Amino acid sequence: MAMSGNSGAEGHWRALEGLYASAPINHLFDSKLDITGEGRARITFDVTEAAYHAAGAAHGTIYFKMLDDAAFYAANTLVTDRFLLTTSFNLHFTKPVREGRVVAEGRWVSGKRRVFVAESRLVDAEGDEIGRGTGTFMKSRISLSSLPGYAA
Repeated sequence: MAMSGNSGAEGHWRALEGLYASAPINHLFDSKLDITGEGRARITFDVTEAAYHAAGAAHGTIYFKMLDDAAFYAANTLVTDRFLLTTSFNLHFTKPVREGRVVAEGRWVSGKRRVFVAESRLVDAEGDEIGRGTGTFMKSRISLSSLPGYAA
């Protein structure tokens, strides 16, 4: 794994942040990933009317995307050679959100070989939890170093 400037865990974390930023889906959202430590990830996201369902609040796809991404990247901090895949994700909506900054906090829970479990929560600008989820992630055959966005 070639890392210019950073080495070891820090280099891997910065490369994961680059991978997130390079994904075409993330160009549709005003969001940013920060790896905050081993097994931890934070995504900040600004909810606007563009993400609303017909009743004027953020659609559940936004909740899922941010919760899944935060948990996924928290788990992938422990895997330096392979891209993980989400195999299941359980999500709970606790409060609707309209506009403003939302933070998704992901935390690795268990697993260090092939299957990983991570959880995440969404917090709105007032500090209220608006959703939470738990995901299961599995190592794929996709090499992280083969992904252009992963190059540090």
